[in-house]
Amino acid sequence: MSDPRLTAHLSSWLGRWPGTGPGLTVVGSRRRREPAWDGTVHAVVGVSTPEAGVLSVPPHAVAAVAALVDDGADLTQIPATAGLAGRWFTGVFRWTTSPAALPDAGEWIAADAPSVPLWLRPFAGEVLVAVDPHSGVHLAGVGIKRHDSHGHELAVVTAEAARGRGLARRLVAQAARRVLDEGAVPTYLHAPGNLASASVATAAGFADLGWSVLGIEPG
Repeated sequence: MSDPRLTAHLSSWLGRWPGTGPGLTVVGSRRRREPAWDGTVHAVVGVSTPEAGVLSVPPHAVAAVAALVDDGADLTQIPATAGLAGRWFTGVFRWTTSPAALPDAGEWIAADAPSVPLWLRPFAGEVLVAVDPHSGVHLAGVGIKRHDSHGHELAVVTAEAARGRGLARRLVAQAARRVLDEGAVPTYLHAPGNLASASVATAAGFADLGWSVLGIEPG
């Protein structure tokens, strides 16, 4: 199961997609040495499916990382093997072309608007926010990580006092529709143990297909 926009996104983000066979295909990409959407360098990024996947590393680290992967070694050894700083992580990778038909819950405003919470301000362009209609207090928001023109990752946070109202799922579905209207595919990543985030993703139309995101979190 795939989509041309997703294929184009992963090819751009990782350096190639799909891989050359079963298991992880290690590829070198200059993007692993360049600042990402947030200005930080993500030295190792990968996406895997139940059948195969691609692990993108700096060109100089291809041989060492490929040897480790071919030996079936623990992937947490990759930072030390490649001489790269940071902590290894594995998360759940989701995407959709059919967001849930939930009602809109927020408005798009400039990320640098004074009313936007600090966590949303690093996102370029506009962010999606929900506020209390009476007090104007911020309740929840979605930012978009524009990795390339083909794939945009959604990030959502709900204020503690506003949780349990279904705001996050509505905002994520609303943001996903906008991403699709812009011609890209929306993606959603979360930690395996984050059950609340997993519930939001599923309710918003991002099914768990058994795909994973891999990489090194910048130190």
